[in-house]
Amino acid sequence: MATPTPIRGISSMATRALLAELSAAYAALSGGAVVGFESVGGVDAAQRVAAGEVFDVVVLASDAIDKLIVAGAASGSRVDLVRSPVALAVPAGAARPDIGDEAAVRAAVLAAKTIGCSTGPSGTFLMKLFERWGIADEVRARTVQAPAGVPVGSLVARGEVALGFQQYSELKDLPGIDVLGLLPPAIANITIFSGAVCRAAAQPEAAASLLGYLASADTAAIKRRHGMEDTRT
Repeated sequence: MATPTPIRGISSMATRALLAELSAAYAALSGGAVVGFESVGGVDAAQRVAAGEVFDVVVLASDAIDKLIVAGAASGSRVDLVRSPVALAVPAGAARPDIGDEAAVRAAVLAAKTIGCSTGPSGTFLMKLFERWGIADEVRARTVQAPAGVPVGSLVARGEVALGFQQYSELKDLPGIDVLGLLPPAIANITIFSGAVCRAAAQPEAAASLLGYLASADTAAIKRRHGMEDTRT
């Protein structure tokens, strides 16, 4: 029997573990389909797809997918997959600041020796939040932006960052940190991660079938296990 041609995907780091489990589940259900996702920084992923590198499917924040579709680098419609909240973390064993409401989070940021954020959607949101709070200039020198593809939590675990912000999915299982919880409702930030078939896809039909599974109700429990929610909830 011929070995199936792998479906090649690319994604940002936030969905790496989720897509690995979902790809394995899809392979079992489809009778042997081989799916391989490369997970990198979201900006890098979008640039590579836009440049025409051969991928069948791309999974990124919804606004990045929209831009790829408008640019013609991805085809068809955007397929929304998961809703991903932002959480906060400190080094394991460190004092746990109150994050129960917006004022408490602002106070924790002002008190932190160093603040970590990503180059992705959560980092963009955080910079805008600091501007709205009127503290952007005050905390700029203490803010550490993790290099693309490097989890903020890894900087927290090494003690390079005292208070880290990133997608909960990227923090929840990382050793060496304590996750304080999600941002409180008044400043909650939810990123929708979506998928699309790439313009350069070698297997567009297979990619569309995979996206259909990734968006299906059958995947909801796996998504919750990875700290995300199905977009229909």
